[in-house]
Amino acid sequence: MNRIHLNIDLSFQQIVDAVKQLSPEEKMKLSDVIWGEQMAIPQNHQDLVMERQEMLRDNPDRLSDWDDAVKTLK
Repeated sequence: MNRIHLNIDLSFQQIVDAVKQLSPEEKMKLSDVIWGEQMAIPQNHQDLVMERQEMLRDNPDRLSDWDDAVKTLK
């Protein structure tokens, strides 16, 4: 097993550059480690999602067809 011991300041871009040098298998392992961690969702974000779900339950006509919505964004 290869070991890497780092105790240096790295910028985000330096980390990205280092990850780009990993093999595909190593990148997959790193991805599993990153996404395997529990990420706490802030309570205010949870509250906002719940509010929006309630608004949609109360007024389902607010939903738009994706194709129609895209036309209004152009």
